[in-house]
Amino acid sequence: MTVPVETFTFGLLIFPMSLKKLFFLLVTGSILLTACKSKKPPVLSGEEPVAVSDFIDFFQPLDLTYQAGDTILDRKEKDSLRISYKIFTRIVPDTVLSKVFGKGTKPKIYALGKARVSQAETYILVKGITPAKKALLLLAFDAGEKFIAAMPVLVPDNRRETTQTFILDKRFAITRTVQRKNRDGSLSEGKEVYVLNADAGQFLLILTEALEDKVTELINPIDTFSRKHKYAADYGTGKMNLVSVRDGRKNDRISFFIHLEKDNGNCTGELKGEAKWLGPGKAIFREDGDPCVLTFVFSSNSVSLSEAGCGARHGLNCTFNGSYTRRKYIKPVSPGTKTSARKGSRK
Repeated sequence: MTVPVETFTFGLLIFPMSLKKLFFLLVTGSILLTACKSKKPPVLSGEEPVAVSDFIDFFQPLDLTYQAGDTILDRKEKDSLRISYKIFTRIVPDTVLSKVFGKGTKPKIYALGKARVSQAETYILVKGITPAKKALLLLAFDAGEKFIAAMPVLVPDNRRETTQTFILDKRFAITRTVQRKNRDGSLSEGKEVYVLNADAGQFLLILTEALEDKVTELINPIDTFSRKHKYAADYGTGKMNLVSVRDGRKNDRISFFIHLEKDNGNCTGELKGEAKWLGPGKAIFREDGDPCVLTFVFSSNSVSLSEAGCGARHGLNCTFNGSYTRRKYIKPVSPGTKTSARKGSRK
């Protein structure tokens, strides 16, 4: 009498099998099947659409309290952290970028990290880079992964004497600090503290400490340049609003330096470079890879500026546009030169 042997069929092969072995294979197959179906990490550097959940999952957790100085803007980031402009603006309104970097610009975007409030908001930190500007941006999403608001937390102000710091603490308060080294070697500090108001859809300023002892004298970095051209002069009003024009390296160019402070110093702008003459009394600043285009139109006693795409060079509430009056040139007096009027002379 022949005893039937249990068999296991795999393709065209037939194997004898005990119930224990069959159970083992079923469990193993289930595990392998689950592993095959496991979620792959999202890729955000391409152009294929991704879900908001995948976008948020892409960011690594931040350890709070998190602090970063403006030196982080010069740090080279890994290509694996890159987020394409197309994917980013499908999830975050493109106005978030245009308000900081200027309309029509497409900055390189890198994922720096995230912090979650239990059963509530998620904060996401990204870095944006263009040839003209670098900035750190904080984004907020609600518990349903819907975008709430964004704010720039680190944006260089083009002043060599200042440094900036950003802090996100364990209570999810955002602190921005500006520290300035004064001419006498002392330090001045200004501070702003924000919190997210999810219902209002914005970050609210809850505390401010003004930067004291404001700079009252502006240093012109091109002041000593040659000024033989008939339009080479200083234009503007007051000490802190200056359009300085000097001779260029070539006859078809001018060197310029612009520094503006408007709205009681709350909005500042600065730009230095060379403009090329287009014709009598008209010059234009334009550089490859820089969206900023600035046109100069000179008259005998003023210069008019007209900008396009220069938003990254000044605050949101001011521009370089306008007409600036030519200042009277006072030739510096060399030490030892006699003056016509002697003050405090004694007989």
